[in-house]
Amino acid sequence: MARLNVNPTRMVLTNLKRRLRTARRGHKLLKDKRDELMKKFLDIVRENRKEREIVEKLLMDVHSRFILARALMSSEMLEEALMFPKQKVSLKTSTRNIMSVDVPVLEFTTEGSGEEDIFPYGFANTSGELDGAIQALSEALPHMLRLAELEKSAQLLADEIEKTRRRVNALEYVLIPNLEETIKYIVMKLDENERGNLTRLMKVKDMMLEQARQQRLQRDGLLQE
Repeated sequence: MARLNVNPTRMVLTNLKRRLRTARRGHKLLKDKRDELMKKFLDIVRENRKEREIVEKLLMDVHSRFILARALMSSEMLEEALMFPKQKVSLKTSTRNIMSVDVPVLEFTTEGSGEEDIFPYGFANTSGELDGAIQALSEALPHMLRLAELEKSAQLLADEIEKTRRRVNALEYVLIPNLEETIKYIVMKLDENERGNLTRLMKVKDMMLEQARQQRLQRDGLLQE
């Protein structure tokens, strides 16, 4: 612990006690914030794990179906079937606040006349495996966006947790101990000064009493003469 370089006066002592109260209150608030952030972070991590499993399963299905479709169809037919999509996807981004952290919210909308618009081709010259791949990819899209949202939210919360942890540690292990040590030093110095002043006052009192006694003795001696 390091003592602050201040003058040991009562005014400084009052200011330091006020700073110590503020630091302790801030330390408690930051600890509460850190704990709540950790709770939110763990909730997001658990949901993130579930979404990742869903996305990985759907993408593996998409990949395997595309491989089968490519084996059953020529490259030219496959490229021609996917060249002109019928459906358009629009992505809207916004944020929501979690414990003073703005995390992303991703929303998408599709423009088309119906569910069949996800297939940008006719069914006569294409494989059923390609239909299944397109369908699985369509189902994976909202989960992929949700996963991206959760991944970024977890990253932002982790950064905020680390910042809050550093602040808590700085207050707990640096500022508060330094303030306590400085207050203890000033109290000790003020008590020492007070004892010194009391000693000097007692000496002055003894001197004054001795002087009064001498004057009284001299006065009594003059009266006897």
